[in-house]
Amino acid sequence: MSLDLSISALHAQYASGELTPAKLVDQLKAAISESDPLIWISLTSDERMASILGNLEGESSQTKPLFGIPFAIKDNIDLAGNSTTAACPDYAYDPDKDATVVALLIEAGAIPMGKTNLDQFATGLVGVRSPYGFPKNPFNEDFIPGGSSSGSAVSVARDLVTFSLGTDTAGSGRIPAGLNELIGLKPTFGSLSCAGVVPACRSLDCVSIFTKIPDDAATVFSVAAQPDSDDAYSRAPSQTNWFPADNFTFGVPQAEQLKFFGDAEAEILFTEAVTKLESIGGTKVTIDFSALLEAALLLYEGPWVSERFAAIEEFITSQPESLFPVTHKIISGGGAPRAVDGFRAQYQLKELKRRADLVMASVDLIVTPTAGTAYTAAEVEAEPVQLNSNLGYYTNFMNLLDLSACAIPAGRLASKGMPWGITLVAPALSDHALLDLANRFGGAESSENSLPHDWIEVVVCGAHMRGLPLNHQLTDRGAYFLREDSTSSDYQLLALPPENGLPPRPGLIRKEAGKGASIAVESWAIPADQFGSFVAGIPSPLGFGKLTLAGGKIVTGFICESAVPEGSTDITELGGWRAFLSAEAS
Repeated sequence: MSLDLSISALHAQYASGELTPAKLVDQLKAAISESDPLIWISLTSDERMASILGNLEGESSQTKPLFGIPFAIKDNIDLAGNSTTAACPDYAYDPDKDATVVALLIEAGAIPMGKTNLDQFATGLVGVRSPYGFPKNPFNEDFIPGGSSSGSAVSVARDLVTFSLGTDTAGSGRIPAGLNELIGLKPTFGSLSCAGVVPACRSLDCVSIFTKIPDDAATVFSVAAQPDSDDAYSRAPSQTNWFPADNFTFGVPQAEQLKFFGDAEAEILFTEAVTKLESIGGTKVTIDFSALLEAALLLYEGPWVSERFAAIEEFITSQPESLFPVTHKIISGGGAPRAVDGFRAQYQLKELKRRADLVMASVDLIVTPTAGTAYTAAEVEAEPVQLNSNLGYYTNFMNLLDLSACAIPAGRLASKGMPWGITLVAPALSDHALLDLANRFGGAESSENSLPHDWIEVVVCGAHMRGLPLNHQLTDRGAYFLREDSTSSDYQLLALPPENGLPPRPGLIRKEAGKGASIAVESWAIPADQFGSFVAGIPSPLGFGKLTLAGGKIVTGFICESAVPEGSTDITELGGWRAFLSAEAS
């Protein structure tokens, strides 16, 4: 399935009668059943879903701002009718009501599809610390999805929901966004209620928002940011900070304070992002980033880890074997610091915040990489603590210093086939201002049209797609996956008969307007100097030409001659090659 799940697109389809919330849920359930099962820990029960859909009857986007908008919930946030596990089966409990933030979203018309996987007890930035397994990164399955909100990010990246909820104490809402080409809003501390959220560090925890575009994050934030008497840390969500539209200043750390951990491509992308910010009205100011970096060290190397221990002290003491080994090692260390260590750390943090506030006052915002680089799952398995620490280099200080932040896409690491992004950082209560700037920067949409120099976007529709027999012809040439997509509704799809030792192949033929269908495809980026050899290996009747995607974009992709081999079968009604293979297998 390829469907525009943005809020505006869904509301337009609802208004026209093309779609209903119930029909969308059925489509999404089918897509979820065919997608990576490790994204989810549990799906919303049929009984609860029926109740939610029933409450939407007679409503519309005019009465409910999130009418019919599907979302996912990190499984340390309560959804009544589903167990909350925090990725620890022995810890699981059944909440008797929704978390406050979930209740607000459902009341506004949003539809919860289920609970997503995470680093156990939200402890980690890697996304692989779960006894349930871990979601595969949609862009390169060798790489980590990022954590701790791994499933929440991947569910949005794979177009299974419009938005998702994560939590962000040390970067768990920004690192997965950066590694999945998403908007990752870490709101001002206290602006989204944490009532009904399993605490990690109660005095620092934030509920975060993942979307593909900034406007959707702004809509969700506006609904969810409400004071809550059930949360002692709740904060009135007033917007006090805005950036001048065409003349803002942004701080960039001194060169020696920037770390890319040996990733030269990431360093180039950061330089390009800075240039882009300058092109939309920003003025770069070099800042001393040391106070923020020193504050970051306090989160795991200081007594704040004791908050993680306090959150589950009884459980970790009585059932230590129930925890993931690396998670137990980190959290159990929180039982050691003394009260005097806590006070000394508070004094240190107060001084660091004074220094950081002076830096923030000198600019409108700060810009950093979201993460210096991206790591494979194998690399993280070999060095789980150090690489997790590397990922937190630009994130761990945020809540300690009461800052708001928004992670946004800023290109691709071509050699890794992985997204890469930057984070916009500003004082508390700058959430809408950050999303506004993210919109101007280009957000998630910019990366789809900003390939590295000398690369070509190619659309494939059959055996060259991920996991299929001829995909190696792309990956052997250094190509990397961009996204799942679909053609305009003017195409016929044929199954060509096997011949000359080749596997069955699809033939995509352009038809007259209104006489075809929309066909599922994949977009890939291939080095320009490899494109010729790739095309040369494609046998007749297949070739390359221009085809039109559902959004109207014209791209280079596989096409089929109208004179097709005898024995070809029309499989247009199945909507794509993977659906054909599934039907054949059954």
